[in-house]
Amino acid sequence: MSTQWQNHKINILAGITVAMALVPEALAFAIVAGVHPMAGLFAVVIVAFITSVFGGRPGMVSAAAGSLAVVMTALVVQHGVEYLFAAVIGMGVIQLVIGWQKWGRFIRMVPAPVMLGFVNGLALIIFMAQLPAFKDGSGNWLQGVALWQLLAVVGLTMAIIYLLPRLTKAIPSALAAIVVMSVAVALLGWDLRTVGDIASIEGSVSGLLSGFHIPMIPLTLESLWIIAPYSLILAIIGTVESLLTMTLIDDITQSRGQGNRECVALGSANVIAGMFGTMGGCALIGQSMINTKSGGTGRLSGITAALVVLLFILVLSDWIEQIPIAALVGLMFFVVIATFEWSSMNILRGMSKADAAIVIIVTALTVMFDLAIGVIAGVIIAALVFAWQHAQKVMLERRLQPDGQVIYQVHGPLFFASAQHFSDQFDMDNDPECVKIDFKYSRVYDHSGVEAIDKLTERYHAQGKKLILKHLSPECQALLTQAKDLVEVNLSEDPHYHVSLNQ
Repeated sequence: MSTQWQNHKINILAGITVAMALVPEALAFAIVAGVHPMAGLFAVVIVAFITSVFGGRPGMVSAAAGSLAVVMTALVVQHGVEYLFAAVIGMGVIQLVIGWQKWGRFIRMVPAPVMLGFVNGLALIIFMAQLPAFKDGSGNWLQGVALWQLLAVVGLTMAIIYLLPRLTKAIPSALAAIVVMSVAVALLGWDLRTVGDIASIEGSVSGLLSGFHIPMIPLTLESLWIIAPYSLILAIIGTVESLLTMTLIDDITQSRGQGNRECVALGSANVIAGMFGTMGGCALIGQSMINTKSGGTGRLSGITAALVVLLFILVLSDWIEQIPIAALVGLMFFVVIATFEWSSMNILRGMSKADAAIVIIVTALTVMFDLAIGVIAGVIIAALVFAWQHAQKVMLERRLQPDGQVIYQVHGPLFFASAQHFSDQFDMDNDPECVKIDFKYSRVYDHSGVEAIDKLTERYHAQGKKLILKHLSPECQALLTQAKDLVEVNLSEDPHYHVSLNQ
């Protein structure tokens, strides 16, 4: 019983720590998206609570996200917040479909170099998101006493987070750091920006629970065409970021989450969030890292974070508004250090040039644009590199038989990228009247490979030469048109595999 209570205590304290990091970021993201701060705060409550209760990755924290806020800005500016709420509902519906169709499993297709680039890119994004804290209200960099005070709070916060676990693990070091630095700044009377200063830009941290709200937009095809592209982009970004964050948390906790279940929970959360007039959200790698590093690996930590944020909104807003932004910057800097794959610097030296380039490209695109573009581009580049490398591996071994016939032994995969290289290796002009092609050590993967065989048959026929094909699978034989009658069938030796018709 004591062990169970200890686990509950750790998860509750971790959730409180995460809640303190969620509030200022939710406020900032809401302002970026062009909506009222309450839309960001209630998004935290709704999304974090639902995904924590029903999601597929305990310990992962989902809430209002900066990656989504950047996309939302254009929609709000051009059409207003009501279209945003409708787009959030559409995003949730798409994510529900992704979960129901079990498409979450495709996250396994993300190569390791892309994952490295994703993690490093997110670490840099988190780092750059803290830089505005070093500027004054006019956008100028802080100088003099103000700068040194801010640096002192940032540095001491990071020091407490790093050193306290060496003394005791009774409370999360991040929570202790935030509380200590908040009290210290108040006692010293330092004039540093607080969470309340961010909220005051458009409203207050306090407020009443938003009611059920159907987006007030015309029910026309024109409205659908406006929100559909945004819903799709938001769904892709939110799903990819959530599933990749889940993979990262899986590695940290040495356990495995359920991607499709997470998609269904996230989709449900966003549908409800949109219907209550909030900006929706997805998994947050920074807060998820804070949570797991603080010991919050269960559902209770995320539930606690959501309820504490709600408590802050309704009751304790005056307290949370006193937290200095500098303390939260120190916390996020520590997250950056923990998130960035420093080992990748050494790994890059041992990687192939192609894999190293993928890591760098994904990192750069993630920072320059967004997570979805970086990861999708990385997967495409990795796939093209894979196809190119394997296209060079199809080799033909030409053997002259005692009876004067020639047999070509094919080695390697035959598919769209290798089809031309395969065809170019035949010495058609010098081949005798009877030629055999043996596919025993090869495999035809797609329709391009089948087409290459058919065209090769036509070329040999044009020169009046006979061609015999050996060891082709029954399905490959069925797809041949010109060469169908040239296949030598051997049921005991012919391979059995399927040919993909999707190019």
